[in-house]
Amino acid sequence: MNPQTAGHRYRPVDLAREHGISPQAVRNYERDGLLPAARRSPSGYRAYTELHAAALRAYLALIPAYGYAVGAEIMRAANRGDVDAALRAVDLGHAQLLRDRETLDAVEVTVGVLTAAPTGDRPERPLPVGALAHRLGVTPATLRKWERAGILTPARDRVSRQRHYSPDDVRDAELAHLLRRGGYLLEHIATVMRQVRAADGPEPLAASLNGWRQRLTARGRAMLVAAARLGDYLAASGH
Repeated sequence: MNPQTAGHRYRPVDLAREHGISPQAVRNYERDGLLPAARRSPSGYRAYTELHAAALRAYLALIPAYGYAVGAEIMRAANRGDVDAALRAVDLGHAQLLRDRETLDAVEVTVGVLTAAPTGDRPERPLPVGALAHRLGVTPATLRKWERAGILTPARDRVSRQRHYSPDDVRDAELAHLLRRGGYLLEHIATVMRQVRAADGPEPLAASLNGWRQRLTARGRAMLVAAARLGDYLAASGH
């Protein structure tokens, strides 16, 4: 039996009421390919079915889990019957959440070490590349490689173009060195360093870690809900 011809008929307002949205939003979702096309009455009124109700539940559950753009990508793929494309987008979202969790774990470990460590031995004046390399026990080429990866952002002398590493740069280099010894990839370390710099140091970042983890947990829970809603819709649509 065609799921679009079976069961109860709904108006846009009926679907909208369940989610606290406007009937126009429902019509817009259909227009944008996020819901299957609805049958029209002879007078032009849309007649939605249980299939459309399941599609709307799925899309609105996908938004907090994957965002508007990816949620729309998943629904459009599902509506055209390309289940593999829809599930691939879901898989990518889960992979990104895992990377975010790994980043948070790395930040928690390394920030904990840095905030507990004394800071009095950090230089008061900028260090040249050779001095910082000696301090860390690495080569200048390694520091330049970290810079290309976005891990370090040292200033340069206007005339000589020599790198000068400020106390904050030294802090970043020590953190990067710690992560590197822990086996983290340069791309991963660069993500950590952006978090440290955005928070203006490890201490403020440490205070925000609980909120960061709560957001990741909320996204993971939202993905579970979205998976159930999407599964219901795929089953209802026969895919």
